Amino acid sequence: MAAVNDSATLHYVFDPMCGWCYAAAPLVEAARGVPGLQVAFHGGGMMTGANRRAITLQWRDYVMPHDRRIAELTGQPFGEAYFDGLLRDTGAVMDSEPPTTAVLAAEALREGGGLDMIHRLQRAHYVEGRRVADADVLAALATELGFDAGAFASAFSRLAGEATFEHIAASRQLLQRAGGQGFPTFVLAQADGSAGRIDIGPWLGRAEEWKAQLAGLVMPSPLTAAAGTGPMSCGPDSCAA
Repeated sequence: MAAVNDSATLHYVFDPMCGWCYAAAPLVEAARGVPGLQVAFHGGGMMTGANRRAITLQWRDYVMPHDRRIAELTGQPFGEAYFDGLLRDTGAVMDSEPPTTAVLAAEALREGGGLDMIHRLQRAHYVEGRRVADADVLAALATELGFDAGAFASAFSRLAGEATFEHIAASRQLLQRAGGQGFPTFVLAQADGSAGRIDIGPWLGRAEEWKAQLAGLVMPSPLTAAAGTGPMSCGPDSCAA
């Protein structure tokens, strides 16, 4: 996702199957409300190709302690349909590619739709225990978010395959440049071109404090600074002459 030149951008490198990305979901939503800040998503393809994983009881035993830790630390909900449904569904496959394509399709149809889709995918997976790699589930989630079924299907088809692989490759390059070690990784890019990685560990479970912290970190854009020299008073919600 490209940043607009005259605003700061919080780059969010994520994976739809990443539990710690779900832990950070309230921080992403809070960041969307920071004035002068855009949030751009970058799907890293954690479980694609040879890294796709069929659910097994051993996998359930491995992830459940991490999931319970996330719930304790952040208050994020995990449903019985996930713990005792999806994590016992040995016919399900963890595959990041289809849900990443769904995120790209949602963004192509509506600005901000990609972030809406990420949030909906996470809830569908971790609370509702749905198979979010399945095409029919993704279509249903898109409809729930208000997308036209035909338009979403067309965008999904257009962005599947090569376009999704290119997005994942670019996301991994960003992750490497930022020095990120995994998912999620957050990079704050200022309007002047400077950028730095943000450690979200101290902010998990503290969305409002994180929002205030981000607001303090966002530098005024050059255009805003220039406008501020004239007879105009700007508040957090609007500007008045």
